[in-house]
Amino acid sequence: MFISEFLSTFARIIGRWSDASFSGGRNRQSDNTNNLYIRMFENQPKGLFALALANTGERFGYYTMLAVFALFLRANFGLEPGAAGAIYSSFLALVYFLPLVGGILADKIGYGRCVTIGIIIMFLGYVLLAVPLGGVDNGSIALPMTAMILALVLISFGTGLFKGNLQVMVGNQYDDPKYADRRDSAFSIFYMAINIGAMFAPTAAVKIMEWAQTSLGISVNDSYHFAFMVACASLILSIVIYYACRPWFKHVENTAKQQAAAGQAVEELTAEQTKKRIIALCLVFAVVIFFWMAFHQNGLTLTYFANEFVNPVSTGIQSMAFDIVNLVMIVFIVYGLFSLFQSKTAKGKVIAGAVIAAACGVLAWKYTTISPEGIRLSAPIFQQFNPFYVVALTPVSMAIFGALARKGKEPSAPRKIAYGMLVAALAYVVMAVGCIGLNSPDAQAAAADPTYASANLLIGTYLILTFGELLLSPMGISFVSKVAPPKYKGMMMGGWFVATAVGNFLVSVGGFLWGSLPLWVVWSVFVGLCLISAVFMFAMMNKLEDATK
Repeated sequence: MFISEFLSTFARIIGRWSDASFSGGRNRQSDNTNNLYIRMFENQPKGLFALALANTGERFGYYTMLAVFALFLRANFGLEPGAAGAIYSSFLALVYFLPLVGGILADKIGYGRCVTIGIIIMFLGYVLLAVPLGGVDNGSIALPMTAMILALVLISFGTGLFKGNLQVMVGNQYDDPKYADRRDSAFSIFYMAINIGAMFAPTAAVKIMEWAQTSLGISVNDSYHFAFMVACASLILSIVIYYACRPWFKHVENTAKQQAAAGQAVEELTAEQTKKRIIALCLVFAVVIFFWMAFHQNGLTLTYFANEFVNPVSTGIQSMAFDIVNLVMIVFIVYGLFSLFQSKTAKGKVIAGAVIAAACGVLAWKYTTISPEGIRLSAPIFQQFNPFYVVALTPVSMAIFGALARKGKEPSAPRKIAYGMLVAALAYVVMAVGCIGLNSPDAQAAAADPTYASANLLIGTYLILTFGELLLSPMGISFVSKVAPPKYKGMMMGGWFVATAVGNFLVSVGGFLWGSLPLWVVWSVFVGLCLISAVFMFAMMNKLEDATK
């Protein structure tokens, strides 16, 4: 009850900040309609925020675990990089393939039931990981290895039941005509919430391990389990939020068959309409495979580049970008500016101005503490930029599409996906041009005088890639939730994740290219794939847009 009251209060604060009604039923017409897409939180059903917060907790735990998992495999079990990579990639494949199974099951027993079962199964998996059962330092790895594999199976299966079906429930709220025109903005908010968890997860994992080692005298190997405990705690929070706020979204937990049995209106499609929609979705799935193949190079070749080719020392104002506190302050400034210009009350403008001033003050103070020697960079730190950009740029992208919507020129979801592929291609054009004149990876490893690039090259590339992601990922999920036939919503959302899984599997292509080839050639491969996919999307555009009618 306390959590429900807290979230209601939080919702009212957001509503006041943006001078908008948060209550999930009033659809203001008049001048506010022009600002519908700019005012992110306006007139959204309360269930969106509850489901987004529940998902944020789960994602925070998942990414906290993932941030240290590969290192844990090598340290605790003494595995070679190849063996650790095989376990890691197999786990990721299961995490993204099993939502298809979870979706098919949910189409039979209900989305809410699958989400609940999934949370419980995931929690059991994280508990198994959190229990220190020994490792290579203790002589035998049979028991801890068995427990770890069982934990990964539980986490991946639980995620399969939870992840896609929660997104189906988000989309189901927008089948209501009074919310239908807010579907795309809703999934942008939902996607932003995912990345809030992802942005803080690496720092949380590192800090809890450092605390366990320094304050409790825990060994490095055993300190990994404290990071897994964080995942357990975050899942508990997700469960509490989900059930405390369940009355807000309980009506969207059921399948189309269950809704029909309960007397609720359900969209009826002919066999021909159903076939047309499934074909359109499969075409989109085929395209996004190549986006994720290119995008998730951030965990492979772009990380290799950060490790081998980026100047290992950052100085001056550039070094501030690698402090998570500074990134959070920038997020506050962005949202404060939007609130400042949108607020129609003096109180709202004062609050926004105070937030901006406080954030600028923190940044100014942090600037005075910059070390003249600079800071040494580690490759994983670059992983924080993508979720940071998603959180900071979501209102910007929505403002852009809001301006286009006012002119009647907002592109459809399939066109946004195609534009996302073009933007991803542009990101790798920047990398290719920026790497002209640098050694090949093999030559760099053997060079007595290595060639380095500025960290700004990667920071800028992640910025462009994130714009592409914001066009493709939340819009793609929104498209699936809108177009999927009612009887197959769970399965179709699972299909989106299967496409992501295939794309993740093909990420390894970048690894095979990394070696003797010049860097500009490596990046040009991804430019070509993204451009070909975009051309295919534009060629199929009429068919895809027809499916949304």
